[in-house]
Parts: sequence; C-alpha cells; structure tokens
Amino acid sequence: MKVKAHSIEDLAAAALQLLQAFPKHSVFAFVGEMGAGKTTFIHRICTVLGVKEKMSSPTFSIVNEYLGGGNTKIYHFDMYRLETEEEALDIGFEEYLSSQNYCFIEWPDKVSSYLPSEAVIVKIELEKETRIISADIL
Repeated sequence: MKVKAHSIEDLAAAALQLLQAFPKHSVFAFVGEMGAGKTTFIHRICTVLGVKEKMSSPTFSIVNEYLGGGNTKIYHFDMYRLETEEEALDIGFEEYLSSQNYCFIEWPDKVSSYLPSEAVIVKIELEKETRIISADIL
C-alpha cells in the first residue's frame, strides 16, 4: 500500500485505506523521522476505529489505551524513551502484542526483536508538505 496525504484531512482516508489493506493484522509499526506525523496519523486511525475520547502522545507514559467502536481495544506505544528493549517487558509489551487488539507502535526499532513476523511496517516520509505513507508486512 502506498498513498500520498497532502493535508491533515487526507490522513483519515489514508487511515481507512491502511486498515482495509491489512484487515487481519493488529500490530502496526510506524517508522519515520521526528515530526513526520506518526502520532497524528495514529490518531486518525484511532478516530476511524471509533475512538471518541481525547487522544495524546504516549511519549512519557510509553503506552496509551483507547476504546474504539464495538469495544475495540487500541494500544498506542511510543518507544522513543526506552534505553533497552527489555524495558518494554516492564510494561507488559509481549502481553499487549499477543492480545489480538490493535497495537500501534512508534519507534519500533527500539523493540524490534519483540515484533511479530506479521507486523505491518508503516513508513511515513515527509516531502515538503506531503506525507508519503507506505505499508507492508515485516
């Protein structure tokens, strides 16, 4: 899957495309430079999934939990501050991954050895004001 998003509004359509392209997948790893729009895109995906509550970046909490439509559980991780992969175990990362609930992971390189082989890698590149979003299986 590859899509260009020229505006914030385009991200909702891109979020829907991503979910439709990978309907049987629950673990998504988001790769991109600082400021590429990983958090913003994940928030759009959560909105498409029916999250109504206010969302924030999990930079300091490491993980935020949301409830989407139909009681869908969604976990949004920001691994940027982890010093070692093992720190992810302290928050129960493996249990989250095996829960079959949506897991959206920013900075997945910090926990790469724990990612399941069926994880979807979502790459976000910023080219001027356009975000180029591509996704494929790990």
